[in-house]
Amino acid sequence: MTVASRPVPRPGILDIQAYVPGKSAAPAGVKLHKLSSNETPLGPSPKAVAAYGSLSGKLELYPDGSSTKLREAIAGRYGLDANRILCGTGSDELLQLVTKAYLGDGDEGVFTEHGFLVYRIAILAAGGKPVVVKETNFTADVDAILAAVTPRTKIVFLANPNNPTGTYLPFDEVKRLHAGLPGNVLLVLDAAYAEYVRRNDYASGLELVAESENVVMTRTFSKIYGLANLRLGWLYGPAHVVDALERIRGPFNVNGAAIEAGAAAIADEAHVASAIEHNDKWLAWTTAELEKLGLSVTPSVGNFILIHFPAKPGKTAKEADAFLTQRGLILRAVAAYGLPDALRMTIGSEEANRLVVAALTDFLAGKA
Repeated sequence: MTVASRPVPRPGILDIQAYVPGKSAAPAGVKLHKLSSNETPLGPSPKAVAAYGSLSGKLELYPDGSSTKLREAIAGRYGLDANRILCGTGSDELLQLVTKAYLGDGDEGVFTEHGFLVYRIAILAAGGKPVVVKETNFTADVDAILAAVTPRTKIVFLANPNNPTGTYLPFDEVKRLHAGLPGNVLLVLDAAYAEYVRRNDYASGLELVAESENVVMTRTFSKIYGLANLRLGWLYGPAHVVDALERIRGPFNVNGAAIEAGAAAIADEAHVASAIEHNDKWLAWTTAELEKLGLSVTPSVGNFILIHFPAKPGKTAKEADAFLTQRGLILRAVAAYGLPDALRMTIGSEEANRLVVAALTDFLAGKA
């Protein structure tokens, strides 16, 4: 069969590089410590686990297509209008929906050079043109983003905090970015790691969404809430944007177990506080210990750090990755993000964090 005689994807689809997740396997016989996907070492709230289990006798029933219980739980937690909340299969689906709704062939979507890989995929899938903007010190640059905006620009994506760098923009800078955008350009604030940030000048974007017609914010239950396996996220936006997205989302895009678990998780503020406390302690400790080894670590406000390695043979990021893997310590290679000389490490359990520091001590010393 020739190509001409079979279905062919529309132009551009086969030019997309599929998203490749972090590794999740270690050599046989070695205890695995997966630090490649920014999962919480505390796991989900026991209340969320119980809520998930409550659906076991109802698997034959369709879920609530509007995710009402979950939207109301989110609204209650943050003081929002539940009608302006949209839930999805992870924030990934919501990013795809936004792009599908607001980008057409040849339209431009803007994001920064070390931004989330899904932005590029979503833009290309919609037939749009990705516009990549340089960062300054691994941080989004408002002036550079604004300079990249053209009459064809329809969406600007800003991950705040950014993955994989862990850097962030203060809220005043986010507001300056918004003020500089034309009213017909949608600003998408991806706040997947917002709950971890402990900076007085940071805000996730809820205020800006509340008072604007061209800003949406996305969040996830995959990180601090420990529900990555359920694929659950939410978006807060202007009523007209939510209305547009409701028209194209799948009719039962969030499963019932995710709705129940998510509603229970967001109500368990004590569990979230424990996760924040653990991260605060071990983010600072791990960063300091790695810097003592002579490694450069980008200051992070998330639950992960970006570790930079020298280009010297025997000390490279690629060699460090292989060395750590042999010890069951799985970090994230980030060459796909334009960072071939770095590895991203999730802040894990005390055991995992100490093992990484010990292993990198041996690696840099040339020990087997």
